[in-house]
Amino acid sequence: MTNSLTPGIVLTVIIGYFLFLIIISLITSRGANNQTFFTANKKSPWYLVAFGMIGATLSGVTFISIPGVVGAGGYNINFSYMQMVMGYMLGYYVIAAILMPLYYKNNLTTIYGYLRERFGVISYKTGAFYFLLSRIIGASFRLFLVAIVLQNFVMNDLGVSFYTTVAITIILIWLYTFRGGIKTIVWTDTIQTTCMLGAVILTIFAIGSNLDLSVRAMWNEISQAGYTEMFYFEGGWSDPNNFFKQFISGALIAIVMTGLDQDMMQKNLTCKSLGDAQKNVFAFSFTLIFANILFLGLGGLLYIYSMKSGIALPERSDLLFPEIAINHLGPSIGIIFVLGLIAAAYSSADSALTALTTSFCIDFLDFERTERSEEQKKYTRLKVHIAFSLILFFVIVLFKLLNNEAIINQLFRAAGYTYGPLLGLFTFGMFTQINIRDKWVCLVCVIAPLLTVFIDLNSESLLGGFKFGSMLISLNGALTFIGLWLLKAKSDKGHHKIAYNSIK
Repeated sequence: MTNSLTPGIVLTVIIGYFLFLIIISLITSRGANNQTFFTANKKSPWYLVAFGMIGATLSGVTFISIPGVVGAGGYNINFSYMQMVMGYMLGYYVIAAILMPLYYKNNLTTIYGYLRERFGVISYKTGAFYFLLSRIIGASFRLFLVAIVLQNFVMNDLGVSFYTTVAITIILIWLYTFRGGIKTIVWTDTIQTTCMLGAVILTIFAIGSNLDLSVRAMWNEISQAGYTEMFYFEGGWSDPNNFFKQFISGALIAIVMTGLDQDMMQKNLTCKSLGDAQKNVFAFSFTLIFANILFLGLGGLLYIYSMKSGIALPERSDLLFPEIAINHLGPSIGIIFVLGLIAAAYSSADSALTALTTSFCIDFLDFERTERSEEQKKYTRLKVHIAFSLILFFVIVLFKLLNNEAIINQLFRAAGYTYGPLLGLFTFGMFTQINIRDKWVCLVCVIAPLLTVFIDLNSESLLGGFKFGSMLISLNGALTFIGLWLLKAKSDKGHHKIAYNSIK
C-alpha cells in the first residue's frame, strides 16, 4: 500500500497535538504554586496516576524497540521479555508494601530525603546526585532515539535539521510543564498513554484488516510462527533469557528504576493518601502486563506482515514498526504512529524534566529548609527548569556529535550503574540498624559501580562462564551494601533505631 502521508499533514498533526497539551497545561496550572509544581498539592486521583504511569514506564524507546525484538533473535527473543515483566510484579509489590509506607510516613517531597534522616547529608546528596546523573543521561538517550526516528521519517522531508527538531522538542516540553509541574504531568501522561496504546491497537487492527485476519486468527498466526514462546529454562545461568535470571532482574529493575527513582515516585507521592498510592501501584502493575502483551503481539504481526507483503526488514529491528506504520499501512496509520511515538517520548521526557527540577530544588537548594519567599522560590525554580532543559538539549547534541552507536549505548548502560548504589543505600538503611560514617559514603558509591564493571567484564573467566546480564544491578547493590557495612561506626543506637522504625 502506498502512503500519501505528506510532511504538511504530519506537521499539522504535531502542532495540533501540542496545542492540546498546552491547553491542558493552562487549565491544570491555574493558581499553581511551588507545592503544585512539586506535589500537585497531594490531590491527584490515583487511577489517573496509574494509567499515566504506563506511558512513562514504556517510553519512546519501548514503543519502537519492543515490537522489533520479537523476531530479531538474540537477547529477549520472541515473548521472553514477559519473563522480566512477571518479575516487575514482584518488584511493584515491594514498592507498594515497603517503600510507599516509608515515603508517606516521612512526608517526603523527594524520596532521597530518607537518606538524610537515616545516614546524613553526604548520603543524601550522593543518592540525589546519582538520580540526576542517571535521569539526565537516560532521558537524553530516549529523546535522542525518538528524535532520530522523527528526523528520518518526517522532519527531513520538511527540511528541518536534527538540532532544530531537538530544540523544538525541549521547548515544547518546557512550555507545558514550567507552571503546573507534576500536576500537569499527571493529566498529560494520561492523554499520552491513551495515544500510545491507541496507536498500537489501531496498527494491530490495520494489519489484521490488510491480511484479512480476525483477532483470534492474528493470535494463531503469531503462535504458529513461534513468536509466543515465553519461558526459557534450558540454557542455565549462562543464558541471558533464562527465566529465573529474567524474573529476578525484572523485580530488581522495578524496585530501583521505579521505587528508588524520583521521576517515577513523584507521581505516586501526589496521591491523596498512602492507600490511594498503593491502589495506584497495584492497578498500574497489572495494566502493564496487558500493555506489554500488546506490544509483543504487534511485534509478531509486524514480522508476519513484512514476510507476506515482501517488505525488506530494516537493518535495525527498532525501525521495523515505524517503517511499516508510516510507509505501508496508509496515511491514517502513519499519522496515528507519529502521535503514538511523540506521546511515548514525551510521557517520559516531560516527567523527567519536572523530576530533575524538583530534586535539584529540594535536595540541593534546600527549598524545604531555607527561608525564602514563595516568589523567590518560584523564580529560582524557573531558572532551574530552564537550566535542565538546556542540559538535556546539549547532551542530546553530544550524542549526535559522537555519531557512534556503540559509545552511546555504553553511556546509557553506564547510567544504569548508578541505580546499584541507590539499591544498596536504601536496602542497608531499611533492613539494618547500623549507623555508618556518612562522610565516606560517596567513596563507596563510586567504588561499587567500578567493581561491578570489572567483575562483569571478567565474569566468564572468574565464575565458570556465568554472565550477569540484567542482574548486574543486584551485584552493584550488594557491593554497595558490603561497603556500607564496612563503614559502620560506634554511635548512639537509639538514633538509627528511630530511623529504622520509620518504615514500620
